[in-house]
Amino acid sequence: MADNQGQGDSAGTARGGFGRGGSRGGSRGRGRGNRGSRGRGGGDSKEWFPCTKLGRLVKDGMIKKIEEIYLFSLPIKEAEIIDFFLGSKLKDEVLKIMPVQKQTRAGQRTRFKAFVAIGDYDGHIGLGVKCSKEVATAIRGAIILAKLSVIPVRRGYWGNKIGMPHTVPCKVTGKCGSVLVRLVPAPRGTGLVSAPVPKKLLNMAGFEDCYTCATGQTATLGNFAKATFAAIAATYAYLTPDMWSPTVFTNSPYQEYTDYLAKPFVKQPKKEVKY
Repeated sequence: MADNQGQGDSAGTARGGFGRGGSRGGSRGRGRGNRGSRGRGGGDSKEWFPCTKLGRLVKDGMIKKIEEIYLFSLPIKEAEIIDFFLGSKLKDEVLKIMPVQKQTRAGQRTRFKAFVAIGDYDGHIGLGVKCSKEVATAIRGAIILAKLSVIPVRRGYWGNKIGMPHTVPCKVTGKCGSVLVRLVPAPRGTGLVSAPVPKKLLNMAGFEDCYTCATGQTATLGNFAKATFAAIAATYAYLTPDMWSPTVFTNSPYQEYTDYLAKPFVKQPKKEVKY
């Protein structure tokens, strides 16, 4: 009896120690095995194959600066375009992760909503919002959406034009929901006079000095961040007298390189990596 029990214990240990279920399928080739890293987060070293005409022009060096894209208001549909121009400078910060619920017949379905700001602290900023079942997936998706929404930021002076631009060029306003955010130019050395949420966005955008005024339900962080982002985006929407010079129109990159884009894009075969 003891011998049989000992044999059963040793067999159970070989299988994992808990009855039949221990390492089931491990030696017979079944199971899903080690499939390596999957999903969006695991592919920093993967080569980028553009899916859009703009992506092809960027990767092949036809477009030298990101300002050429903004000049012609070309929509950016691939986050890799932003990585190509600003990749090493960009820093991202998670502003908030909040649970949201939907009532179903079976109860509540909980998902997580992530707010992520991204910027290079030198004239470019983006804001992304993503909802997902898992926190990590929501953050990854919000970072991608933030890169797709990166906008140029116009900076100016409070008084004499001495040194580098340091504040907003004029009073601008942004609104989302009940939250209204107003940005007011400030003299050099003032710093960012602001609540914590707009201060992060203004700092990422590259502003050194700025007064702010906010009204509405600013405790709603999502609307507060979106209103600040809208105000920052309005800096280039305001046409000041120093921008009244005649506009010299040139062909957009799609027109200039139309013969190149007419050629079929051949995707290079993947190289097999032997382990």
